[in-house]
Amino acid sequence: MKIAIGNDHAAVEMKKEICAFLEELGHEVINFGTDTGESVNYPVYGEKVGRAVASREADCGIAICGTGVGISLAANKVKGIRAVVCSEPYSAKLAKLHNNANVLCFGARVIGIELAKMIVTEWLNAEFEGGRHADRVNMIMEIENR
Repeated sequence: MKIAIGNDHAAVEMKKEICAFLEELGHEVINFGTDTGESVNYPVYGEKVGRAVASREADCGIAICGTGVGISLAANKVKGIRAVVCSEPYSAKLAKLHNNANVLCFGARVIGIELAKMIVTEWLNAEFEGGRHADRVNMIMEIENR
């Protein structure tokens, strides 16, 4: 699977560790994030991840900033993106099962690396259930077209 990843200055080290983790699992990682600790603007990186997923350059995306909130807001502005902020594995799993979330976000200042790996694992291993959930996801996507 091709996974787009983006981050701001607050999440450089966590991004590096998540990239290595994803590669160990056999995934191809496309790095759209910063690799320096210099202050940058998270919306730039949230949009890059969102556009990579929306254009199908990547199968899904992961975006990390200090809290995960700002970068998720930016990713969600890209048509076709359903970015979610998760600080624990259960919500990550349900976000994929029920909402077909295609970008996972979390905060490097909120969770530690081992919890981040658990969240990523649950999200990647979950598969969208479709059915009544597909109707709801379609309703969400229709909002974008209004």
